[in-house]
Amino acid sequence: MAFAPAVVAKLRERAQRYRELSERLSDQEIASDHKKSVELIREQGQLAAVAVLAERLDRHLARQAEAEALLSDGEKELRELAREELAALEADAPALDREIKDALVSDPELARDKVILEIRAGTGGDEASLFVGDLFRMYQHLFNERGWQLELMASKASEIGGFKEVVFGVRGMGAWRLLRFEGGGHRVQRVPETENQGRVHTSAATVAVLPEAEEVDLVIKPDDLRIDTMRAGGAGGQHVNKTESAVRIVHLPTGTTVVCMDNKSQHKNRASAMRILRARLYEAEQLRLAAERAAERKQQVGSGDRSERIRTYNYPQNRCSDHRLGENFALDQVMSGKLMPILSALDERDREERIQNL
Repeated sequence: MAFAPAVVAKLRERAQRYRELSERLSDQEIASDHKKSVELIREQGQLAAVAVLAERLDRHLARQAEAEALLSDGEKELRELAREELAALEADAPALDREIKDALVSDPELARDKVILEIRAGTGGDEASLFVGDLFRMYQHLFNERGWQLELMASKASEIGGFKEVVFGVRGMGAWRLLRFEGGGHRVQRVPETENQGRVHTSAATVAVLPEAEEVDLVIKPDDLRIDTMRAGGAGGQHVNKTESAVRIVHLPTGTTVVCMDNKSQHKNRASAMRILRARLYEAEQLRLAAERAAERKQQVGSGDRSERIRTYNYPQNRCSDHRLGENFALDQVMSGKLMPILSALDERDREERIQNL
């Protein structure tokens, strides 16, 4: 098989950048600048795999050229060996091609293993809040199946048993890479428990998926925050009503507000609120950068636009439709946490889009 010229050119361009970084890091002036050297070392590390693949590709192409030369000019025995060599190279090429493309479209951000999900009830009143609870349990099943850790961070329960809003953290290998596709509008079609005439109603919920930012990813100035404490409202017993355990943090430059009151400890509520705030601010910055990149590309990849309706859950027909894939899945399987067929297909789709935009 022939390697795409554009892919080969991009591979060699990044391999050259790796060599340039290696030379710069050997410069004494750069080495004495800690901040600059750390930045260059990080970039070099991200390009190391690309540099190795460029060498492998060069060896592959050199062996191919040598075998083709023997095939046209060599003796009979040499021509036979050349044919065997070309057959072996042809068999190895697809795997090498995939490795190269994967390396070129890889993003260090995808390796994040900590994510914050926010599910909020949309149109549909009480039925929408019940749907939020169903989605929350669906994700719980998925996390249990994959061995990921879930941490409830904030919630607003509805009077009939669902949630108006629920925010939770999850930690596990591959969490961000797969869960980033869940951001958007989720629509449910079913007969509500309160419906006497058996009519199907449509309700909705929105899901926001935020990579949990570390302190090194985003610097938040203390002067930019207003932190208030208050008594937690709602269910929770006498303790909740008598102590100011709830925390509200407002990021003054952006107006972003986070309230946490689920924990009895004010300290823990404050820590959770800061984690959520940092994730929201980090997401906003990432979306801004993605919008800038989109201006130079045919389309934006992995934007996580939560205004987009991504999936419909149709209970009467036991059908879950993912609108990005244009495919249907068994609803009972999806709601029991069997989301990997959908998430894996979306990951592969995203990979192909990134390759097209190289």
